[in-house]
Amino acid sequence: MQAGRRYTLPQLLSWTSRYILIFLVLDSIPVILYLFTGFEWLVLPWQPISLIGIAVAFYLGFKNNSSYERLWEARKIWGGIVNTSRSFTVMVVNFINNDEATDKRSEKELTQYKKTVVYRHVAWLHALTFQMRKFKPWEHSGRQDTRFRELMGTNLPEEKFDQLKEYLSEREYQYIMSKGNQASHLLNRQTVELLALRQKGNIEHFRHLEMQNLITELYSLQGKSERIKNFPFPRQYATVNYYFVLLFILLLPFGMLSVFTGMEADYFIWLSIPFSVMGSWVFWTMEMIGDYSENPFEGLFNDVPITAMARGIEIDIRQMLDETDLPQPITAVGDMKIQV
Repeated sequence: MQAGRRYTLPQLLSWTSRYILIFLVLDSIPVILYLFTGFEWLVLPWQPISLIGIAVAFYLGFKNNSSYERLWEARKIWGGIVNTSRSFTVMVVNFINNDEATDKRSEKELTQYKKTVVYRHVAWLHALTFQMRKFKPWEHSGRQDTRFRELMGTNLPEEKFDQLKEYLSEREYQYIMSKGNQASHLLNRQTVELLALRQKGNIEHFRHLEMQNLITELYSLQGKSERIKNFPFPRQYATVNYYFVLLFILLLPFGMLSVFTGMEADYFIWLSIPFSVMGSWVFWTMEMIGDYSENPFEGLFNDVPITAMARGIEIDIRQMLDETDLPQPITAVGDMKIQV
């Protein structure tokens, strides 16, 4: 996520510089052919081209709105994870006690129970984050994208899950790693643990039900995240939009010829090149923005910053255990102020 006020113009131009050069070459060809070969048939009437441009603009707006909805829904889901995590931890800290226990536990034992449950929840946060970073075939895989993931640590090497050892016992870690969906089984382990504490009388019945409801809510939020991650923006819409934009960009310089050949001075025809480049750049940049907003968990610069959010939740809920040896928040880095 870009955490500054906005991308600067040089940053935006750098992001699209390769395409600007391509447009410059493509848009120069019709002008050069018209001037030096006399191919007057290259001049196409502007009206049909503008009609295509209007249709493309409407379709582009639909696609970008849909991409934004996926991005914003992902952010709301993780906002729900933040709130539910806090509520769950508050209940763990205050509801686990000896009030109804037949076999009273020492304060040290109760504190350890609470720490085990809270740390397991932190492990769930990080496991879910790792699972959301798994690469999908429809996500961006260019050289620049791969390099960015490696630089920012949003790629997913096998050893990434070793970080969970900090929060789980060795036995539980081995059990979780033997499963296909680690985050889901961590929530299941929470249910087993809370049930055991309920049976020992360390959690009152109705409080246990409330805590289990929050685990159910976490399952729901995880499922919503997985739905966005595992189901791409419909390929038919993305494909048609891509080719429609290309069609308009290819026709645009021929339509610009008809605009600038009608002027008094012949040299005005050269203005069709910069105007064609600007028009192509605007449409292509809008296409790229929608394209890079479709997958809010792919670990690139316009994603929902779930790694930073997971770290923030960890700090918040571990402070509820009165811990002081805490990891540092993940802040925005680089000139582009990217937060992951």
